[in-house]
Amino acid sequence: MSSSVNPGKRATGRSAGPAASGAAGAKEQEIAAALARIPSGLFVLTARHEERRVGLLTRMVQQVCHRPAMVCVAVAKGSPIMPLISESRQFGLCQLGEGDKLLMRKFGGEVDPGEDPFLGFELLPSVLPGLPLLAQCHAPLECALSCHMDVEGDHDLFVGVVRAGRWRG
Repeated sequence: MSSSVNPGKRATGRSAGPAASGAAGAKEQEIAAALARIPSGLFVLTARHEERRVGLLTRMVQQVCHRPAMVCVAVAKGSPIMPLISESRQFGLCQLGEGDKLLMRKFGGEVDPGEDPFLGFELLPSVLPGLPLLAQCHAPLECALSCHMDVEGDHDLFVGVVRAGRWRG
């Protein structure tokens, strides 16, 4: 999985001049256009450890194996969900519908460390203990952590074995 490139940002580092920086910007736009062709969805990544629960919006999810079924999710370095996934060794992925503005707003912003973002939302029973799964999502997945990779970039990768999942339409 590769991270996406924001075509609106210029390349960092030194350049040989205006022509070089223009070429770098064009290259970034070409890469961004190619990456945009990778199928994606909108998910709320969830985790719980002890009494703390966190959820955040992400599009950086990809299936990586069929047998066993495994998925990979990229998480921004320093994100408050990272220690919860690492300590609990599990995470959930709740696929949202395109028009689910309420969940997009709730889980797309900054995380308040003292707040439980799931209060007021109906949760599904989970196979993995205590894992928060949003009832209004289309396809919840429950994943046991298989691998955490600290890659050179602004995100880490978490690979999970899918222990349960269903299509709720």
